[in-house]
Amino acid sequence: MRETWILAGMMLVQAVAPAQSPTAKTEQDMHRLHQDSKAYIAMLEDPKRDAYQKPMEVITALDIKEGEVIADIGAGSGYFTFRFAHHVGDKGRVYAVDVSPDMVLYVNRRIRDLKLKNVTTVLAAPDDPLLSDSSVDRIFFCEVWHHIENRPAYLALVKKMLKPGGQIIMVDFQKRELPFGPPVSMKIAREDLLREMEEAGYYLIKEHTFLPYQYFLVFGVRPG
Repeated sequence: MRETWILAGMMLVQAVAPAQSPTAKTEQDMHRLHQDSKAYIAMLEDPKRDAYQKPMEVITALDIKEGEVIADIGAGSGYFTFRFAHHVGDKGRVYAVDVSPDMVLYVNRRIRDLKLKNVTTVLAAPDDPLLSDSSVDRIFFCEVWHHIENRPAYLALVKKMLKPGGQIIMVDFQKRELPFGPPVSMKIAREDLLREMEEAGYYLIKEHTFLPYQYFLVFGVRPG
């Protein structure tokens, strides 16, 4: 996986990176941004992000139930992690998975300060989220998937980690010029992602279209 997957939210990881800076026009810009963890966290937690990311609308669309187990791949600063934690409740669990030690440290401090018992961090490998088989109800990638290099292998791996009936949620930037996100050359077009998922044994359950710059797709595992 690329070195750029020093996430936030990234694996993907998102290998994995949440919202990119509007000034990150090239891969070199992104490398520099990811190497400055304080600046990257500040960007991820910028309240202005909410305007296009619409986190509460995303949470509502997912209709999360108490007791669910969710893996936030490329969790970064915990932008979605801590929102998930509120909805899964004390009987649920959120795994905040990231390949960046700085991001994991930051989330661990927040877990301590918020006195949360239902969030667990995982310092992952770029090609493996290091979750147990049949351990999660949903795996969530936000602005992370375009950082994963061997995506077919990764999809085969995470399939084993889903419980029966589990879902994979993909939120990523549309492949066009946008005021946010990575360079167009790094983005994955919606139709290409759909093809990848189909070839890996997944099917589209639902698509939400309220995000202005991103596609928001929910996948299940095809029987057999």
